[in-house]
Amino acid sequence: MKLSPVMERYILHWGEMGARWGINRSIAQIHALLFLSPRPLTAEEIADTLTIARSNVSTSLKELQSFNLISVTHVLGDRRDHFEAEKDVWQIAFHIIEARKRREIDPTLTMLRQCLIDARSESGEDPQVVERLESMVDFVQASTTWYEEVRRLPQPILVKLLKLGAKVARLIPSRTQV
Repeated sequence: MKLSPVMERYILHWGEMGARWGINRSIAQIHALLFLSPRPLTAEEIADTLTIARSNVSTSLKELQSFNLISVTHVLGDRRDHFEAEKDVWQIAFHIIEARKRREIDPTLTMLRQCLIDARSESGEDPQVVERLESMVDFVQASTTWYEEVRRLPQPILVKLLKLGAKVARLIPSRTQV
């Protein structure tokens, strides 16, 4: 596959951003290529286009599949697997958030809750430690609950909510201290 200069720039930048977000550069570049590609690509085409080792491509494809960002498809007359990316940016965002929540936030919340249980049961634990753990558990739990509720909103509502930005605060009654 021949990349246009714009495609090349996007793929390189997406790889750099992926590395900053804790994602392997190759994984991010492969995702960017499949996102922009007008047709599904084989692993060989991906490796040749990005000049990445075939083994690295295979590993990266598995990781992208675990995030539900790409899927396998087949082309009539070709026995090889072809890969295509989710094209809806909202679905991409939700797949990434959901995978990171499952891999990072959920285990962290479980650990925090256990730390809090243990801290409360320890007779000599500093009350400030318990208080700080409580505030952290409350924050992570509230964030998780907020995400789960927002995730259920229809996409057109989410778009409007996103565009509202800080203006949404006007909808929340506030008390001013005199």
